[in-house]
Amino acid sequence: MKNIAILGAGRSSSSLIRYLLEQSEKLDWKIRVCDYNLEAAKQKINNHANGEAVEFDVFDHSEVEREVKKADLIVSMLPARMHIHVIEEAIKQKKSIVTPSYISPEVRALESAAKEAGILIMNELGVDPGIDHMSAMKLLDEIREE
Repeated sequence: MKNIAILGAGRSSSSLIRYLLEQSEKLDWKIRVCDYNLEAAKQKINNHANGEAVEFDVFDHSEVEREVKKADLIVSMLPARMHIHVIEEAIKQKKSIVTPSYISPEVRALESAAKEAGILIMNELGVDPGIDHMSAMKLLDEIREE
């Protein structure tokens, strides 16, 4: 079983959590939804058998360390300024992490450490940024071809 930690149970994570829980049955995934507001996390998993709600404080290093350790993949849906705490621990534990946020200078500074650890840090994977950028590139590629 693969363990996916979703950090943040805000509005922007709703569709992602629902999708991953739906896929979890056939792909043998355990989805841990971690949020400062435990009730919000519980609401998002909606008693799904493969979901678990976890009270989580990104500013508590022991909690970050614990969640990264339990995960095969981390998806940080936290506010952009909070990613750095998780990314540094992910590098230390050699765990890949994805987030919809823009690449901050602090995250960019960790690029060589992530490569050295052999992990993936993938940013800008949401609707904005993310899909909007991919759509723009697709359109530009089509224009170039013409």
